[in-house]
Amino acid sequence: MLAVLLALALQAQPVSDSQALLALHAKVMKAHVESDIGILLEDEAAEYVVANRGEITRPTIAERRERLGPYLARTRFSEYRDAVPPIVEVSPDGKLGWVIVKMTAKGVQTGADGAKEDLAFTSAWIELYRKVNGVWKRTGNVSNFKP
Repeated sequence: MLAVLLALALQAQPVSDSQALLALHAKVMKAHVESDIGILLEDEAAEYVVANRGEITRPTIAERRERLGPYLARTRFSEYRDAVPPIVEVSPDGKLGWVIVKMTAKGVQTGADGAKEDLAFTSAWIELYRKVNGVWKRTGNVSNFKP
C-alpha cells in the first residue's frame, strides 16, 4: 500500500520545463518511428521558422504537412534514436527553450516508382520552443545531415 501511495505522490509532482521539452522531443522521435505526421505537428506553433540547406523559410502548418507527410508515409525506420543525450536549455524567464539533438537513423524509403532504397544517416538539429499560455510549442528547427 505504501508503494502505491508513494507512486501516486511522485506522479503528482510538477514536471519541470526541461522534462516537458524532453517529452516533446520524444514525441518528435516517436512520430518518425511511427511515420505519423499528426504526432509530429501537434505541438508546433502556427508561426514556425526553419533553417536548413542554406535557406531560411517560414512554412505554414499546411506546408509542413504537405512536405513531411509524404516523406513519413514512404519511409519506415528500423532505427531512429538519439546518438547522445539531448541538450536541453530553458531561458531564465521560462518562456523560451531549445533541445539540441544528435541522432542516427536507419530504414527503408519507397520511391515514387515503388523501388525501395536503404536509408542510413546521422543528423543534428536544434528544436526551438516558446511557452504560450503555459504550454510549450515548437517554433522552429535548425538542422543538418551527415550521410
